[in-house]
Amino acid sequence: MGNKIPIGISACLMGEKVRFDGGHRRFAFAVDDLAPFVHFEPICPEMAIGLTAPRPALRLVKDPTGRIGMHSGKSPDEQDLTDAMTAFSVRQSQRLTHLSGYIVCAKSPSCGMERVRVYDRGGSQKDGVGLFTQALMRQLPWLPVEENGRLNDPQLRENFVARVFTLFEFNQLMGQPLTRGGLMAFHSRYKLLLLAHSQPLYRQLGPFVAAMDRWDSLELFAMEYRNRLMALLANSATRPNHTNVLMHAQGYFRRHLTNQQRQELALLIDRYRQGLQPLLAPITLLKHYMAEYPDDWLAQQRYFEPYPEALRLRYGH
Repeated sequence: MGNKIPIGISACLMGEKVRFDGGHRRFAFAVDDLAPFVHFEPICPEMAIGLTAPRPALRLVKDPTGRIGMHSGKSPDEQDLTDAMTAFSVRQSQRLTHLSGYIVCAKSPSCGMERVRVYDRGGSQKDGVGLFTQALMRQLPWLPVEENGRLNDPQLRENFVARVFTLFEFNQLMGQPLTRGGLMAFHSRYKLLLLAHSQPLYRQLGPFVAAMDRWDSLELFAMEYRNRLMALLANSATRPNHTNVLMHAQGYFRRHLTNQQRQELALLIDRYRQGLQPLLAPITLLKHYMAEYPDDWLAQQRYFEPYPEALRLRYGH
């Protein structure tokens, strides 16, 4: 897939000592596992608006009208940084349309994606979103965004990486002169992967793509397709959906295989369905038959390798 994939990341997760206490939160999965495939663009929004490290801890504070702002330190000498952070976040987000993903720092009042502590007169609740991440997700709704804590979950990690690699390939397509044929071919390559993530949304996307020629602008179509594509992939692939895809792929080999081989493949898929085998087992056997009995359509399906095997993300499925 060509060049390294551009991904934004909270600078502290890269091991930079930019946190309020002068420390960092180096995230091994990013720095060690993803690094060979991606180009990280680290940002610390708090340092970017002129704060130093170390610094007083920042807090999200809800005022009596319900507005959530960002404050430095505690009353009565706290500083309101809401406007500065909001302005920077919107401006910075608009510069990041080339990115294929973003990894933010959990629980941070600037970067947290969910469950950030918000203070008000009644105490505090964990129901906030960091101001930078909130702006990022609002300005670039198609962008895969995850936080370091959630990426310790194998299913969320696999989903995030699949979305990043998909968006990178689509962004490369957008960087070339767009053609209907190019967009159709992209959609065709991703059909089985999309089917694994959401059957209802996959069925809606097909007619949308088929009606491409009704759009006056191919670029506007492509941007709307990107939104729908990434919203679909944000649904985690499920075991029943994977089973459905595997059975679909199995159908391509029926006439080539012996009865014993057909039974062996069907049994392996069923054992995966029951949770007795990892996804990699039936996929490996299908890949073996794809090499032995080539099929052009199956061979181009990203489903069989949505990201480099070296990331070992399907071992736990």
